[in-house]
Amino acid sequence: MSALEPRVTVVIPAYNEGDAIIPHLRRILEAVKLPCEVLVVVDTEEDTTLPAVRDYAARDGRLRAVVSTYGRGPARAIRFGFDQALAPVVVVTMADGCDDPQQIDQLTLLVERGVVIAAASRYMRGGQQVGGPPLKGLMSRTAGRSLQWFARVGTHDATNSFKAYNRDFVRSVGIESDSGFEIGIELVAKARRQRLPVAEIPTIWLDRSFGASNFKTKEWLPRYLRWYIHAYGPKGQEEDRS
Repeated sequence: MSALEPRVTVVIPAYNEGDAIIPHLRRILEAVKLPCEVLVVVDTEEDTTLPAVRDYAARDGRLRAVVSTYGRGPARAIRFGFDQALAPVVVVTMADGCDDPQQIDQLTLLVERGVVIAAASRYMRGGQQVGGPPLKGLMSRTAGRSLQWFARVGTHDATNSFKAYNRDFVRSVGIESDSGFEIGIELVAKARRQRLPVAEIPTIWLDRSFGASNFKTKEWLPRYLRWYIHAYGPKGQEEDRS
């Protein structure tokens, strides 16, 4: 790999964030020291995020905005980002600034050392969640800890979207999620079924300071449950989707 090629692609699904996404992008581009590219993925050309990102990208060549051709929703945007990624490691983070961009390099290095997923964990020792809807937090914490205790998935926080992935692993097992943010737990479950290594580091998650969350608990809960159950299945190869 040449010095100019990115070692990590940061994928950010966005929906009508407008100029509010700029402070978060600035923090990411300042924090990541490894050669990187940052992809902001939107659903349509009409998304209000595009003008702000394109203006910023004109000043920083590591950043680019792309319009997904896979349909609407964060899951399709993330899958499109994986397929557009140039780097062998892909980090997924949200557009709301809740995640700590200073941990992107650390997560990337863990994947480079050999794990297929490196998770930023709110629920392991040293991690914390500050703010957010109490019911959503309780369900996420219960799911994450029980998956680690009983299924030994390698992380206490399978539902958190903020993770680094081996790109080839993701392309081999495929992404079946088609609308919500359940990709994180889907890929952890698939790694568990293949008995592939997953690691975690503690993170402090801060509830978004602007705008409203696009998370739809009632609509997406059944999809999370599907992958929660999948993680407990027997060892076996996932269908190759590369």
